Amino acid sequence: MSDAVKDKVIQIIAEQAVLEPSDVKMDSTLESLGIDSLGLVESIFAIEEAFDIQVPFNANEPSESDFDISSVAAIVAAVEGLVKEQA
Repeated sequence: MSDAVKDKVIQIIAEQAVLEPSDVKMDSTLESLGIDSLGLVESIFAIEEAFDIQVPFNANEPSESDFDISSVAAIVAAVEGLVKEQA
């Protein structure tokens, strides 16, 4: 796992949750961090912008998406996969 990707994703999630990055753990869920559906969408946009990628996420049907948002670790892994595909 690339520390640069991990650190940036954690920073984005922390900003949405109004927390310090050190408060965001890899096994945290977005729900446990207090991020609602709007915060999730804003996080996705921020991730897309930060990494210049397209995230396959449908905000209307999150369970239908190929982008795993079950935990911070899952989001980091998904972003890493998308960054690798783009390279």
